[in-house]
Amino acid sequence: MKILTLAAALLVVCAPAVSAQTADEVLEKSVAAQGGRAALARIKSRATSGTIALQTPGGEVSGSIDVYNKTPNKTRSVIKMDLSQFGAGSVAIDQRFDGTDGYVIDPLQGNRDLTGGQLENLKNGSFPSAFLDYKARGATATLLPRAQVLGKEAFVVQLAPKTGPATRNYIDADTYMVVRTVVTINVPQLNQDVESTVDFSDFRAVDGVKVPFTVRLASAVQNYTVTLSKVEHNTELDDSMFRKP
Repeated sequence: MKILTLAAALLVVCAPAVSAQTADEVLEKSVAAQGGRAALARIKSRATSGTIALQTPGGEVSGSIDVYNKTPNKTRSVIKMDLSQFGAGSVAIDQRFDGTDGYVIDPLQGNRDLTGGQLENLKNGSFPSAFLDYKARGATATLLPRAQVLGKEAFVVQLAPKTGPATRNYIDADTYMVVRTVVTINVPQLNQDVESTVDFSDFRAVDGVKVPFTVRLASAVQNYTVTLSKVEHNTELDDSMFRKP
């Protein structure tokens, strides 16, 4: 009887240790869930298009959005909206990052170079997945306590780069897909730190790699939802399209 009791106690003590995972293991499982290292390595560029719905004090404004990515971390987004209801007419906001420098063509707030936390966050990005080479880039991964995201349990892994803001990644405990990221960035034009929460859903396989077709961003200064309608991989994207014009 004593032996059985001892054995049962050992099972209770050992169970958490058996199921415990490290940050590296969770991230590697997420890479596999996204399609695997081989499939992700074949993705050199991505061109997406869809719609964006922006929440404003004056009501919702919708428009089109095109996003271009190219390895290792080049990115460009073009948002076009009709702001006639606010007396601004049609506007296009074009943000570019060539891997080193960032620039925004913005008729509303003025054209400007990206600086500070915004620029550092772009520099720390990695396409097609930040989990593929974070060690080589000098980032550290820390496993934080689990959390609930939209009623489901998620692992929380914080990736801290050498410089710039750290990002908390919420990874679904069942699917190992990234369902949320949270990052705090200093926005120079606002002269304040802004925490942004981005939720990802409606994952679809494109060329063997899962892509979220719905992205929702929420922060103290802006809220919007992007719904993709088209995703193309390995399209020809000239480096010049990411540079400051």
